[in-house]
Amino acid sequence: MTRIENQTFDAERALYGSRGVTAVHCAFDGPADGESAFKECADITAQDCYFNLRYPFWHVQGLRIRGCEMTPLCRAALWYSHQIDIEDTKLHGIKALRECGQVAMRRCDILSPEFGWSTSQVRMEDCHAVSEYFFLRGGELELREVRLEGKYSFQYIRDSAFDHCVFDTKDSLWHAENVTVTDSVLKGEYLAWYSKNLTLVRCRIIGTQPLCYCQGLKLVDCQMEDTDLSFERSEVEATVTTPILSVKNPRKGRISAPSVGELILDDPEARGQVVQTGPAGGGEV
Repeated sequence: MTRIENQTFDAERALYGSRGVTAVHCAFDGPADGESAFKECADITAQDCYFNLRYPFWHVQGLRIRGCEMTPLCRAALWYSHQIDIEDTKLHGIKALRECGQVAMRRCDILSPEFGWSTSQVRMEDCHAVSEYFFLRGGELELREVRLEGKYSFQYIRDSAFDHCVFDTKDSLWHAENVTVTDSVLKGEYLAWYSKNLTLVRCRIIGTQPLCYCQGLKLVDCQMEDTDLSFERSEVEATVTTPILSVKNPRKGRISAPSVGELILDDPEARGQVVQTGPAGGGEV
């Protein structure tokens, strides 16, 4: 193992092809403005380092990042890399993670549009993210206590599970497949259209026109706030613990809620049952 401390690198491919390197308190910055510092490397550790240049970690096998900062000028920081472990790090450049696998992240701050595209086997815990198109086409994602702000998140993801998360994001989970969300807050317009086999357990759902055109949709003891025109043309089994503003033309299944402010049934293919369980409810429709 080679240890490098308190050095500054700004040359093109400064440590290209390195094996078994630990960089501590190093800066990747400077007038030469070189790219791809650790390209085609293996078994790399970066601890308390500063990254202000583009593309530092491409095609890296075995990477540990601890307490580092990646600035907005550190674009596309991690691509085509595997076996990655990141802790207590700022990832503030666009497209910070893409086409990577076997990734673990803890206590990270992410400010990165287009983060996580086409990644797989990602475990993220206690992180905060501001991003657009977060995890587009990701697979096998496991997120716990993640707080997200930004539009168009989790589109086309598959085989994933989220727990105790807070997502403030519109057009989220479109075309998602085989996803379970537990004890989380999902805030934003047009939630999870065209999803397949999405299960929401004890979630709080906030925003207009959620959960339309879904197949295999399940809600278990969920809350719904400001949710009008819900479940349009969806196949759904839902137990909701709060009133729903309106339900429109559920295609198939059963929706149970204390009350529904407006039930719109003007499509002959809308055969879903709506059961209003509250004292003012009208029973089954």
